[in-house]
Amino acid sequence: MAETSIDSLKAVLAQKRASAEAQGQAIRFLKASGASPSEVESTLNSLKAMKVEVEVLSKELNSRVSENGGGNRDAFRQGVVNALERRLFYIPSFKIYRGVAGLYDYGPPGCAVKSNVLGFWREHFVLVENMLEVDCPCVTPEVVLKASGHVDKFTDLMVKDEKTGTCYRADHLLKDFCKDKLEKDLTLPEEKAMEYKRVMATLDDLSAKELGSKLKEYGIVAPDTKNPLSDPYPFNLMFATSIGPSGLSPGYMRPETAQGIFVNFKDLYYYNGNKLPFAAAQIGQAFRNEISPRQGLLRVREFTLAEIEHFVDPDDKSHPKFKDVSNLEFFMYPRDEQKEAKPFKKLQLGDAVKKVPVPLMVLLIRTGGVQSSKCVGIINNETLGYFMGRTYLFMTSLGIDKERLRFRQHMANEMAHYAADCWDAEIESSYGWIECVGIADRSAYDLRAHTEKSGVQLVAQEKFAEPREVEKLVITPSKKEVGLVFKGNQKKVIEALEVMKEAEAMEVKANLEAKGEVEFFVCTLGQSVTLTKNMVSISKEKKKEHQKVFTPSVIEPSFGIGRIIYCLFEHSFYTRPNKAGDEQCNVFKFPPLVAPIKCTVFPLIQKPEYEEVAKLISKALTRARISHKIDITGTSIGKRYARTDELGVPFAITVDSSNSVTVRERDSKDQVRVSVDEVAAVVKDVTDGDSTWADILSRYPLHSSSSSDE
Repeated sequence: MAETSIDSLKAVLAQKRASAEAQGQAIRFLKASGASPSEVESTLNSLKAMKVEVEVLSKELNSRVSENGGGNRDAFRQGVVNALERRLFYIPSFKIYRGVAGLYDYGPPGCAVKSNVLGFWREHFVLVENMLEVDCPCVTPEVVLKASGHVDKFTDLMVKDEKTGTCYRADHLLKDFCKDKLEKDLTLPEEKAMEYKRVMATLDDLSAKELGSKLKEYGIVAPDTKNPLSDPYPFNLMFATSIGPSGLSPGYMRPETAQGIFVNFKDLYYYNGNKLPFAAAQIGQAFRNEISPRQGLLRVREFTLAEIEHFVDPDDKSHPKFKDVSNLEFFMYPRDEQKEAKPFKKLQLGDAVKKVPVPLMVLLIRTGGVQSSKCVGIINNETLGYFMGRTYLFMTSLGIDKERLRFRQHMANEMAHYAADCWDAEIESSYGWIECVGIADRSAYDLRAHTEKSGVQLVAQEKFAEPREVEKLVITPSKKEVGLVFKGNQKKVIEALEVMKEAEAMEVKANLEAKGEVEFFVCTLGQSVTLTKNMVSISKEKKKEHQKVFTPSVIEPSFGIGRIIYCLFEHSFYTRPNKAGDEQCNVFKFPPLVAPIKCTVFPLIQKPEYEEVAKLISKALTRARISHKIDITGTSIGKRYARTDELGVPFAITVDSSNSVTVRERDSKDQVRVSVDEVAAVVKDVTDGDSTWADILSRYPLHSSSSSDE
């Protein structure tokens, strides 16, 4: 009823605002046409009355929304966090010293959930895909991160409270302001709403000066003190250190695990029999000195990443197992829909990868100047699509709600100039949509960067049965001529020229020969520049080759494990009344796959023979490698069930006789009676996923007892 009332109020308010706008136009027309002062005044009075009605309705609508769920997200989140911290899933680190922002400790159940998630990740990806797992140091020499670009470019724009010195991330303040306005100001004019949406969509495009200008335009101040803010300036997010006692070997705590895989490519390629494609994987800690950590486990300074680097021939990004996932259908948010502020939609993965003809100019606009083919799908290639499908299956198997999971394509302004395509797996939580997995086609940038810096050729070879005559594209920029014209932007222009694909390069060549100059889009500059004939030489050369030597492209799925786990906590949490109906009990509905404890063992009452049976069952469960907890306290069985429900334990074994026991399922509270000899096998069967609870209900008699319910 409340929702209907709110919807009605919204409709009435929209009508009143439209009427007021029409009345305003009428006044302008009357004045322009020379209407009498009395006629203008009468129309003006009507407009004033309409504005009063709009204001009254706006206040009523905001009040009604606040009463009927406006604070539901915050209340729900607080309930989840309270339960997690009370049951020691995680707590702030160094708590007795008042903690440090952005650092958290996992307690026993949190460690178990994390271990189960990582174990399943290894099984789902490393084992099934036959990946090569490595484990590299967290401390990384500066030269490695200089080559990767992290030393120079791994920055966020920061602002300071001018009075207290407290630091904030500038783009977050602007994003939060726009998001708050869009979500809470229900009377926001459509033009203003579109402006805020545009700002949020182009945050990554804003320079420090433009970002500072927006903060001032919107009157954004320090959120804690309301003091004025400084102008934005870059802050490098890496933790600096020195390697060895001399202090002469600078290093950093790694901001990602990927670089360890890239620098080991040559050895991994040899280990794999000098064959492509292959994938290397790594699970480990990463460190980012976040400017203003917030949102619990979602933005922290030390976190666990699980990353895959899948190396492929840049000319063949097909995947032999793509057909296994091509029929999957899930929510996708392509960049074209984002640009037009359209909603995301369900698409079949095979259709999204299917190639369709696209005009060259449209392609260049879509990709920010990188042309990979004249026939493209929404998703650039099969390997990228395959990992999106496998990621969807991984997430939903963990217990992530498929209706609150989407894959959002990066806008052109979000992608590096070398990237062919990037998608984020985003999960909806009480904080909104959270990026939890990034899946990117990084082209050959990383291996080329380390080849150039180290002098070691990180390449692959494909030997031909017979020598082949091949026509090779040769692009030779003139560093001198480009530098004279573009000065500090010389490197960006040269990089853009060198990554041109053949069709684009030949079009540039034709224009230079015909006109002497050409407009060339440099995505890292975000603009077109004018090239003249003396700045670049483009030609094709015929050669006989016995083998193809090339730098592999990399498809990189990168999983933020802490973010996935927090979203899983939210998606698994619910409350239900106790038996008396006077209290709400917390429940985490974890699938057995990730539950911190698979089952509990309870003697119904404190009786020696029941306790002996409980110990026998415990030994059988241990032999079956099933995590469990035995509780022989004298607490009522209902309270013991409630305690374990709040830990997310899916099954409870209650010992009420010497030869048979009951097994209770957490969410339905249904119980079956099973013999003592069989119970460990039954629990293993269902926790391993070999049987469902419905299968168990069909095999064993249902048990009903008033004492068994909470």
